[in-house]
Amino acid sequence: MKYYLIAGERSGDLHTANLMKAIQKEDSEAEFRYFGGDEMQKVGGELVRHYRDMAFMGLVEVIRNLQTIKKYLKECKADILNYQPDVVILIDYAGFNLRIAKFAKENNLSVFYYISPKVWAWNTKRAYKIKKNVDQLFTILPFETSFFQQFDYTVNYVGNPLLDAINAFQANPDFKKENNLENKEVIALLPGSRKQELRKLLPVMVEVTKQFSNYHFVVAGVHNLPSELYETAQNLPNVSIIWEQTYDLLTIATAAIVTSGTATLETGIFKVPQVVIYKTNPITYSVGIRVVKIEHFSLVNLVAEKEVVKELLQKEVTPITVAEELKAILPKGEKREQVLINYEQMLEKLGETGASGRAGKLMVEYLRKNISIIR
Repeated sequence: MKYYLIAGERSGDLHTANLMKAIQKEDSEAEFRYFGGDEMQKVGGELVRHYRDMAFMGLVEVIRNLQTIKKYLKECKADILNYQPDVVILIDYAGFNLRIAKFAKENNLSVFYYISPKVWAWNTKRAYKIKKNVDQLFTILPFETSFFQQFDYTVNYVGNPLLDAINAFQANPDFKKENNLENKEVIALLPGSRKQELRKLLPVMVEVTKQFSNYHFVVAGVHNLPSELYETAQNLPNVSIIWEQTYDLLTIATAAIVTSGTATLETGIFKVPQVVIYKTNPITYSVGIRVVKIEHFSLVNLVAEKEVVKELLQKEVTPITVAEELKAILPKGEKREQVLINYEQMLEKLGETGASGRAGKLMVEYLRKNISIIR
């Protein structure tokens, strides 16, 4: 069967690649065409557009690039019609993918959605649009099942694919030695994978390092961003930048400062105490604070349904405040043990590994059942 997949960011690329592998196990003749990234290319199929071209985040950033986004939407729609897939599989990336879902449904194409848009956070009425335009929704957060039940919509909870990725990861036993990290305990700095995140948050992280000379700080660098964005972290005595080895870094880290996003849940699964920070454009924030309907913004706290890790937002993100919270989760810090206990409870809620396999198997089963009905 023919599969058209759309992932618009780095984490989506990873999860979609694992989903594609799972589909291949169930459908040996699977053909893939996609908007995605490097991890998906490793699996096979044909890349139409790389997610780095489309990684716009926040209201202002989206408005500035509206014409570019419209161009990519038009390109994607035309490509889908030309390809005529058996199913369009959408991965998160709500602003783009919900429009594609509507378009695909209008053109009588099957639509699956893997990793639900965060409609539970704001504008919850979008759940009705998902129900109307998505044939099967595959969710990865345990509380999403009850959320969608409010809209009389039954979803497929498959577990969280991060558990799969981390379970499959093989740590480099020589990571510390190869990166000269053997003399001090390490604190990980995860500034994000988008340009605006690094511009706003990495300088704050770097300022914090000056207050902890007994620790070595390591920035988790990613190659899909220009290297000049990391300049503020270069040539400092207790700071290193290590590229594309985030999981190795989390394996040996004592604590972390993390930009809100998928990385907060990854850090939690690795059981590394963390301070979560986020800053966005003031206009985006002023709009968001009026419409967001959740008590927490980090995935760790959302899954746990309580504050497991400290979240600092906007004006709270200062070197002094972040340093105070970091000190509290370091060894002998007053919050460290409770964070570790709460991580265990959060992991119980996430469930078992195997999300990608379950999602891929269900997708192929649904498609074969639908094809047999049509025939």
